[in-house]
Amino acid sequence: MASQRDVRNRISSVKNIQKITRAMEMVAAARLRRAEQRIAALRPYAEAIGRMTRQAARAAGANAAQVPLLVEHESEANVGLLLITGDRGLAGGFNSQIVRAGTRIASDQAEQGRNTIWYASGRRGVSSVTFRGHDLAGSYTGFSDRPAYADARTIADDLMQGYLDGRLDRVDIVYNAYISPLTQRVTHEGLLPVPRAPFSPEQTAPLDTPDPGGAEQRPAPVDYEPDPKEILKRLVPDFVEISIYRALVESTAGFFGAQMTAMRSASDNAGEILTDYTLQMNRARQAEITKEILEVVAGAEGLS
Repeated sequence: MASQRDVRNRISSVKNIQKITRAMEMVAAARLRRAEQRIAALRPYAEAIGRMTRQAARAAGANAAQVPLLVEHESEANVGLLLITGDRGLAGGFNSQIVRAGTRIASDQAEQGRNTIWYASGRRGVSSVTFRGHDLAGSYTGFSDRPAYADARTIADDLMQGYLDGRLDRVDIVYNAYISPLTQRVTHEGLLPVPRAPFSPEQTAPLDTPDPGGAEQRPAPVDYEPDPKEILKRLVPDFVEISIYRALVESTAGFFGAQMTAMRSASDNAGEILTDYTLQMNRARQAEITKEILEVVAGAEGLS
């Protein structure tokens, strides 16, 4: 049995760890609230861009085929795969489940004779993909806690340029969609060509804020100036950028939710360990007291 001093040292260490996990839980909770506000503000705009893109594509008709980002390549030999993870850990399986999903997708592509070209956002994703021996065509780090639209534009520019140059025949994106603080759903979406990635707000559960856009209804007649094809050329890059930005923001909220849950679980586990150590220390104290009493009794009997 460990001595009282050893058990007391262990209790002190666990208490220090519990203070850290509780502080991290509170910080993650505060950041999660801000991230939820950003999602609530972003979703109506992203849905509107999606509706406008679809309406312009319908209005353009056959001329939509003249927009390169809408045209499917004859073959899909090279598939770009963008993984969106966090820059930090201590969030349970938040990052690892994205990497595992990307690995499964790459294996499926290999079985079909396709080559996977890797892109990763977040230090955890970059390091995991590199550790598995894959070369990264693009890595983006340092902004996962608070992504800006400029970050999404940088990623979108690389992916769209690769698609236009013919280095990529298709682009998919894998990220954690935010459902609730306790639930993040691994989501795999097609990004390029754009018709493979229609924006569907039903893919993610709504927040408490009601959706002002509602379901897409039959569009009212629209006059396009200069013409639908030119409008579509401007809308499609914006659609790709907002799709990536939405995924980044969803992933950020999901990360803080996962971290808050993980730190709460760690704090609860620390409390259980403290209870066990306290009982163990009490037993050690009782054993020492009993031993001292027996020694006193034995000494008294020896003198009598």
